[in-house]
Amino acid sequence: MKPRNALMLILTAFIWGTAFVAQSVGMDYVQPFTFNGVRSLIGAAALLPCIWLLGKRKTAGEERKEAESKKTLIMGGVLCGICLFVASSLQQIGIQYTTAGKAGFITAFYIIFVPVLGIFLHKKAGWKVWLAVVLALVGLYFLCIKEGFSIGRGDIFVFACALVFSIHILVIDYFSPKVDGVKMSCIQFFVCGLLSIPCMFLWENPDIYAIMMAKLPILYAGVLSCAVGYTFQIIGQTGMNPTIASLLMSLESTFSVLAGWVILHETLSSREALGCVLMFAAIILAQLPEKKEEKV
Repeated sequence: MKPRNALMLILTAFIWGTAFVAQSVGMDYVQPFTFNGVRSLIGAAALLPCIWLLGKRKTAGEERKEAESKKTLIMGGVLCGICLFVASSLQQIGIQYTTAGKAGFITAFYIIFVPVLGIFLHKKAGWKVWLAVVLALVGLYFLCIKEGFSIGRGDIFVFACALVFSIHILVIDYFSPKVDGVKMSCIQFFVCGLLSIPCMFLWENPDIYAIMMAKLPILYAGVLSCAVGYTFQIIGQTGMNPTIASLLMSLESTFSVLAGWVILHETLSSREALGCVLMFAAIILAQLPEKKEEKV
């Protein structure tokens, strides 16, 4: 595993964690499908100049190789976009019926789903990684759950969201080594945005004035959380064990709490501090090399 990939996924978690404020504020003005649809299309549009600039630097051999993998690129982008649309929609719907802490904790269950589903795809994880997964879940519990834990309707939506996010991670793991990550990310957002728009008109009341009122949160979520964050995810996941990748990205919850503490001067309780320590310990444990596996 390359340190650069791990750093990109940690930056992804940092961007998602700090963007939580923008997403929360945006939902004060617009509804879920409207927010997701507009920010996804902005994320796709923000990547177009990057694709154009990167394309000018490519050699003839690289362009020929990309042309040959065009079908794979489109398939990967479309599948990622569908997964992202379903997962983000389920999450936004679920958040309306549950607390933010419980939603954050249940969403992070993808760190369990990824290695379990990976077994069927021959993506086995060592005992240290499994121990890190358990340690991370305990840390997330201390970090997110501040009241009695019970299962409600919103929790079921968020649980389904976690399952779809785990599929999203595995789809990226399959396609990212074969295609241009920035282009696949761009296609992903166009698909997610185009799927959100009909739902926006069917089940919501989109208002251009409300969208303009939420322009700053939408731009922040679109450009940083979508264009930068998800592109870093696709590039960073290339060649990495998907279970370790999911652990690194689960730091999103830790960064959101720390951002609230540093930027918004929110109180960081001893319970939350313990959760942060356990999360970071899990990440460090997952990075330790498995000597026996390397010899095989």
